[in-house]
Order: sequence, then structure tokens, then C-alpha cells
Amino acid sequence: MSRKIHIVCVSGTREKLQMAAMIASVAAATGDEVSVFLSMNALPYFVKGRDVEAPAEGELGMLMAQKGVPAFKKLFQQATELGDAKLLPCSMALDLMKITKNELDPELGPPTGLTRFLGDAENSQLLTF
Repeated sequence: MSRKIHIVCVSGTREKLQMAAMIASVAAATGDEVSVFLSMNALPYFVKGRDVEAPAEGELGMLMAQKGVPAFKKLFQQATELGDAKLLPCSMALDLMKITKNELDPELGPPTGLTRFLGDAENSQLLTF
């Protein structure tokens, strides 16, 4: 029996985005249904052509970059390719930042409101990063 996992990403730091991506990719690859809500400081990293690295919070974040740990964007992309994972951009954040759906990375799904996301998350595991 697969689980339903909903992940809220609001942080723009490497460690938090990395952990969210690792959970999403492992859960999707093992057959769980995964939805990731990208908002606040996390969303700008999913704009096409943005090559800025997320800042590290501490030593482990710096080590991940030095040791060649797969980037969080690659892990999120693998989650959508390997399993039932959806990456959903926050509609409010898109409006505030004046970003259109066409400006986002292609693996992102439709813009979604928080009310809809939380409604879909009912009776599932909810994680926040």
C-alpha cells in the first residue's frame, strides 16, 4: 500500500531543499504518491535559467557541494520521472513575483493555491522545509 506524502518547501537554503528533494525522490521511487508545494524562498530556484546555488546554512551544506552530492533540483526532477511525484508552484508566490507558468522549469505542474494543496493533503503525511 502506497503512502501519500505532501511536502511544503518555503526555505531557500540548500540543506532544507536537499532534504525535501531526497524524501520526494526516495518516496516516489518506492511507489508513494508525492506532492511538493514550492513557495516563498524555495520557488525562485525553479525558474528556467536560474543558475544561482542555494546558500548553505552550515558545514554540511558546504560539504554537499564539495563532495558532488546530486543537486536538489536533479532529485526533484527524478522524483517526477521515476514515480508519482508532482511539483506544484504556489499561485500566490507566482503572482507576487510576477512569474508565469511558462517561466518555470518544465517538470513543475500547474500553479496551486495553499487551500487546494492542504485539502489534497488531508489524511496524508505533511512535511515542511
